Amino acid sequence: MKFWKMNGAGNSFVIFDDRKGLLGLRPEQIKAIANPETGAGADQVIAMESTLRGDVFMRIWNKDGSSAEACGNATRCVAWLVMEETGKEKLVIETVAGRLKADRIGERQISVDMGSPLLKWEEIPLAERMDTRGIDLKIGPIDAPYLQLPGAVNMGNPHVVFFVPDLDKVDVKAVGSLVEWHPLFPQGVNVGFLEVISRTETRLRTWERNAGQTLACGSNNCAAIVAAARRNLTDRKALVHNDGGDITIEWSEATDHVIMSGPVELEYVTG
Repeated sequence: MKFWKMNGAGNSFVIFDDRKGLLGLRPEQIKAIANPETGAGADQVIAMESTLRGDVFMRIWNKDGSSAEACGNATRCVAWLVMEETGKEKLVIETVAGRLKADRIGERQISVDMGSPLLKWEEIPLAERMDTRGIDLKIGPIDAPYLQLPGAVNMGNPHVVFFVPDLDKVDVKAVGSLVEWHPLFPQGVNVGFLEVISRTETRLRTWERNAGQTLACGSNNCAAIVAAARRNLTDRKALVHNDGGDITIEWSEATDHVIMSGPVELEYVTG
């Protein structure tokens, strides 16, 4: 079975071409493919499907077999594949979360318009009304929490972003797994930890819902800069250093859209 093994800033994917609709991947197959012991190993498994509303439809599964609404890094990888196939420099990729426009900005550099962030509490969604610039969530002792007031943003999927002074001192797995299915988030949540270096430079680590810690998460990069800009911690355009690579995020004042730009890497292709 032919597939492409790719990554975007270290966020790894197995990508299938199912534009003929013949694969019919099942959750147990997804888990086996994503598991490095039984398959290629990946953070997410992707299927490219046919569509009448864009150049390609991108279907996303987490490595546990569950479906995901959006994945910015995978969008860049799929865009690059279709651009290489068609010679196009601009594409429209349809997802469950909406239609995304992608542009080639370098040899293996792709920019994706991720659309407008959703910022209302019911759009995240949260279980109760809160100011999403800093929601009432504390980690640690009640009288002395070491993490609190994360920003909440929906970028096609729900995110919370904790602002931390030293990213290397954060136990991403412990906190991420604790918050991922907290009752405050009826659909679960992706958890980001952002260290602000300057107005235009940051560091980020991510715990992805149903995927665990990954080297990067495109939608979480978007959410992190939106959340930071809303708190006036960064400008609306900033570089994000992920463990797997760098991504640039710009939250446009003119359009309210979030533009994500970064690298893609083709590790190998089968068949």
